[in-house]
Amino acid sequence: MTEAPSGARPFGLDLPEYPWEAMAPYQATAAAHPDGAVNLSIGTPVDPTPGFIQRALAEAANAPGYPTTHGTAQLREAVVRWFARRRGVTDLPADAVMPTVGSKELVAWLPLLLGLRPGDVVVHPSVAYPTYDIGARLAGADAVAADDLDALDDAVRSRVRMVWINSPANPTGAVADVERLRRLVEQARAAGAVVVSDECYAELGWDRWDTHQGGEPVPSLLDPRVTGGDPSGLLVAYSLSKQSNLAGYRAAFLAGAPELMPTLVNARKHAGMIVPAPVQAAMTVALDDDEHVEVQKDAYRRRRGILAPALEAFGLRIDDSEAGLYLWCTAGEDAWTTIGRLADLGIVAGPGVFYGPTGNRHVRVALTASTQQVQAAADRLTAAAS
Repeated sequence: MTEAPSGARPFGLDLPEYPWEAMAPYQATAAAHPDGAVNLSIGTPVDPTPGFIQRALAEAANAPGYPTTHGTAQLREAVVRWFARRRGVTDLPADAVMPTVGSKELVAWLPLLLGLRPGDVVVHPSVAYPTYDIGARLAGADAVAADDLDALDDAVRSRVRMVWINSPANPTGAVADVERLRRLVEQARAAGAVVVSDECYAELGWDRWDTHQGGEPVPSLLDPRVTGGDPSGLLVAYSLSKQSNLAGYRAAFLAGAPELMPTLVNARKHAGMIVPAPVQAAMTVALDDDEHVEVQKDAYRRRRGILAPALEAFGLRIDDSEAGLYLWCTAGEDAWTTIGRLADLGIVAGPGVFYGPTGNRHVRVALTASTQQVQAAADRLTAAAS
């Protein structure tokens, strides 16, 4: 924080240091490997943005006027079609959709935009994306880690105003089925809280949740089997970063809770939180095309098939990892010990402790590297196990 005169309150936000800075020595160790480092720590896509999406962006580049905060009608209708076609949500009104500048800014600012204040409680999973906690701090609210509201004492539960669900989860890859989602909704509604489900990995289900392998789609919070036909107080955040390789476009949206959407749109208008018009055009065509999503998923499925057995051969147990772009692994030791052993092989992974203290014996290994790099990592793991 910026220094201020003696006795004055300093400027800046009092937030924890960005955790990934602690990885610097392990990255240096991995970089010293004779064959170079393979970075499997960050979930950033590496494959090309599909050409038809790039063309849609370019064709919409002549955009001299301000775009609409609520999103074009074409984009919102494409979101509605996508929910009906891919997620089993058939009753979503187009007015209950709004594009956002990626999903991370939404996660960070949503508690504030919903009017939370000091004394309110935001509940997030016990192992969770750190920005859920940051969003509560920005609103002055209290963040509480819990996987079940019944685990909270009465004093805390009485202050719960917002509940985050993350399914499929980052970093664990766990998926909440319809029954679990319904139970969380019932608990939150009994407490008078809004429920927000971060579903950014929903198109990347594996095994039971892999529709191309005989599985079922990952259920959404807005699924009628969950909502009972009433979407009030229920919001879903989704991003095209993973399914369409659009992380650089900052292309995402929020949907649901028709009674809350007008105030959220109004607040974002005042704050100037607007998705650029060319990005909205690109999102519209991306959401209407399923083929490119399946092509990308096939690539991740191949990489997962290469990496998972190699990690197991190295002595790591893979927990959860039912969906998403990560393998959640443990060797039954402190996460930093495992991170160090992987760094010695030139492999960079993410320590589970970054996602909460209960993740301190796990590491997160990403599938977001080229197939060649994933194969190189697998070869090193297998050789080390011999």
